[in-house]
Amino acid sequence: MSRGQSPGAQEPLREGFTTGSAAAAAARAATLFALTDEAPQVVDIPLPRPHLGRLSIPIASVVNDELGVRAGVVKDGGDDPDATHGALIEAHVTLDPAFSGVGPHVLIGGGRGVGRVTLPGLPVAVGQAAINPGPEEQIRQSVLEVLPDYFKGIALVVIEVPDGEAIARHTLNARLGILGGISILGTGGIVRPYSHEAWAACVDSGLDVARAAGFGAVVLTTGRRSERLFLERHPFVPEVCLVQAADFYGHALRAARARGFTEAVWAVFPGKLVKQAQGFENTHARQAELDFALLARWARQAGVDESTAAAMAQANTAAQALALAGQGDAGRALLKLLVDRAREAAHGFAGPGLNVRYVVFDMAGSCLFADPVPEPNFAPADPLHPGAGSR
Repeated sequence: MSRGQSPGAQEPLREGFTTGSAAAAAARAATLFALTDEAPQVVDIPLPRPHLGRLSIPIASVVNDELGVRAGVVKDGGDDPDATHGALIEAHVTLDPAFSGVGPHVLIGGGRGVGRVTLPGLPVAVGQAAINPGPEEQIRQSVLEVLPDYFKGIALVVIEVPDGEAIARHTLNARLGILGGISILGTGGIVRPYSHEAWAACVDSGLDVARAAGFGAVVLTTGRRSERLFLERHPFVPEVCLVQAADFYGHALRAARARGFTEAVWAVFPGKLVKQAQGFENTHARQAELDFALLARWARQAGVDESTAAAMAQANTAAQALALAGQGDAGRALLKLLVDRAREAAHGFAGPGLNVRYVVFDMAGSCLFADPVPEPNFAPADPLHPGAGSR
């Protein structure tokens, strides 16, 4: 137990570092070896601007080949690991001091295992390696800091991820139009467990790509299962219009409205529906506790009898509580009440101009409630942002 921690309290969750920080550290290590012929075990790199501070990152390998130096860093996601946790992130650095001009110049590209952007809407141009601007600048600064004053040439940095193509199959990259590998990401440089910023950025990217493709409607899901069930009922919805917003209820709605969407459909299970009806901005268990007493009061309003409502107040899950309400008139009225309250909360987050619909599934995959989802709403207009980036 750490000092000052009360008995029974949880240990603080361990932070990690982003793929961008891993790439920057590898690039710095390779550059140092190219300059000094000494392989560093740990390097110190800056956080991406405008963040202040630095990170010390261990180096897994440094090898000199015929063309330059290759260094590798094992990505550490901390106690909130994602698909890239444990991946080897490499940087191959070639120094060319013969370049005549106002140097030094650091040129950064992506090689094997780093995806290529194929759809507009992202902050990287179509056809370029999926290295976001923040990490790209972090890599550049990490190299420039160690180049000597006399070096006026070019430092060519190629970021590679040997297992990147396989890892990407466990991400949403293909839906965003990033093919052939992973993205090099990390606006803050540090991975914080249950990182709001990281997931919110993923939601934003999905919305950007859908909007850039010309769609005015989007489907927000709580995860892969609700997405799959929704598609089984609505196969006409393009995959690019599906965004896994998870627990980021308020953020996803505000972000959709800010990008000009006029229609949003939520595909949810009972637990998230009740929390959305309660008006929580974030429905994660750590931040939003389901109020069974309130759910029982709503059940009474919907016509559920007193003994059933009392049992619902003692339920362990929302699914259990709704199962007690049954599928008769009172149960259907309760679902309608919950959807209406969730819709009201959604409009509170998004403001005017965003029509919000709901499709609700039980844990067995049956549809409990469904607003109509017209197929014409998911016909694209002309692409709104044919160039790279949508903002």
